[in-house]
Amino acid sequence: MPLSAAASLPARLDRLPWSRWHWRVVIALGVAWVLDGLEVTLVGSIGSVLERPDTLGLDAAQVGWTGSLYIAGAVVGALVFGRLTDRLGRKKLFMITLALYMAATLASAFATDFLWFALCRLATGLGIGGEYAAINSAIDELVPARVRGRVNLVINASFWIGAALGAGLSLVILDERVLGPVMGWRVCFLLGAVLAVAIVLVRRHVPESPRWLAMHGHHARAEAVVREIEAQVMAEHGTLPALPTAAPGESSRSPGQAVGLLSWREIAQVLLHHYRARSLMVALMMVAQAFVYNAIFFTYSLVLTRFFQVPDTRVALYLFPFALGNVLGPLLLGHLFDSIGRRRMIAATYLLAGVGLAATAAAFNAGWLDALGLALCWSAVFFVASAAASSAYLTASEVFPLQMRAMAIAIFYAIGTGVGGFIAPALLGWLIASGDRQAVAAGYAVGAVLALLAGLCALRWAVDAERRTLEEVAELKR
Repeated sequence: MPLSAAASLPARLDRLPWSRWHWRVVIALGVAWVLDGLEVTLVGSIGSVLERPDTLGLDAAQVGWTGSLYIAGAVVGALVFGRLTDRLGRKKLFMITLALYMAATLASAFATDFLWFALCRLATGLGIGGEYAAINSAIDELVPARVRGRVNLVINASFWIGAALGAGLSLVILDERVLGPVMGWRVCFLLGAVLAVAIVLVRRHVPESPRWLAMHGHHARAEAVVREIEAQVMAEHGTLPALPTAAPGESSRSPGQAVGLLSWREIAQVLLHHYRARSLMVALMMVAQAFVYNAIFFTYSLVLTRFFQVPDTRVALYLFPFALGNVLGPLLLGHLFDSIGRRRMIAATYLLAGVGLAATAAAFNAGWLDALGLALCWSAVFFVASAAASSAYLTASEVFPLQMRAMAIAIFYAIGTGVGGFIAPALLGWLIASGDRQAVAAGYAVGAVLALLAGLCALRWAVDAERRTLEEVAELKR
């Protein structure tokens, strides 16, 4: 039985061989994570620089609060722009949110005190939070099902390319022989804004999601977009694979048919009743990864300078092994999420990350590590933690219905980031300011417990979404 016209749109996208068109989309959209990594690392690298009286004169607690305000902005941005992404479309919102990020980053370069800088961090977070909802929705809806897991993990890992770039920029620019700390930290933010301008130009050529267009009744536009994509892929690969056929008795209805935007009451009903187990699992995954990453990364420079007497202009050197582990994890493990499967790999990466984090916390508390040893431990821990964190975003974006996909991403990002991300930098900043190793190790131990709980939860409730279409995943019982 041939597929209906509505059902054929997702099938036509999923059957496409990987092509230059897919690379262009992935790079244009996935570079948002490079920006986020650049942004977070710049602040992490210059945290101790901003404590200098000849810069902004912040204290350790204020540095922690700037990280928390960035996260608070991301939470609000995800919720506001996530709703708009489902209402107005993926493309409009990933352009708007990038423009907001660009303006706020530029303004950060001209901050003169804590209040100005904190407000800029809040606004930057608004843009990045909106990016997460819009970009994850668009990527999952354009990438073939058979490679969706590895592509999503690799894209999320590109955060650490930005992290390495941010570390390298700060290392060079903060050097007294180049610009030095007083002017260098401002130039770092200016360069981030310049990179955002280049991305705006590239993104103009990414199409709207055909699935979103069809869902809102724009069938002619959806058909035109898919035909254009097929033409570009055919120009590279020739004849395309045949479309699958529906089995006898199988419904050919697609979520791509016009169904309208769900109300807040309907969204709550879907998450808290129909997909209750999935919702609990995704929420815990998001909280765990947000707490672990933000607790450690936003305060890393403070740990290095306070406990290991690393000069503030050399902090970035210790970020490179950290970033390397985070990049290599999803790159090397990503294909296993499509072959071994989501449930096994999500559980394994969270459990291993929790064990590694607990062991590193114990070694730090015992004084067994120097600055390089701590960096190498974090590199090993986040080799698996990076894949785990990426799988949280993958899961949030693929296990809920199309008509609320961006909003689901936004809600769980807000829950995880609001609980784990907002609390973690302020908490760790306060613990570091005490100068007590045991207190800091206890903060790390909280993250370890959360990761272990998330791993056990995934082992029980994770969805076997590998190599299935988004439409099939939404209907799975488990």
